[in-house]
Amino acid sequence: MYAYGGRRTKAQQDAATVEIGYALVSALFAAGVLFGAVAGPALLFDLPRLLSLVLLRLGTAVAPVVFTARVISVLVRFRKAGQPSHPGRTNPDS
Repeated sequence: MYAYGGRRTKAQQDAATVEIGYALVSALFAAGVLFGAVAGPALLFDLPRLLSLVLLRLGTAVAPVVFTARVISVLVRFRKAGQPSHPGRTNPDS
């Protein structure tokens, strides 16, 4: 909650909120795509019962893992990156 010995600025709070939203949306997308890739054939085609069941369970088991891993990786990367001292400037000496 505190950064550099003081309270967070409104800009820092907004940046954290946007990053959390991005992490959740991108994780949901990644998990959905993975579930569709793994379990999709079982839902679209007439496969043998055992194979269909395995694909559905595998997709259901892997999707939450991917969701969690994506959220954690985005938020850890955001925390390590920090905020630029001069937004919009690419050269620190400018």
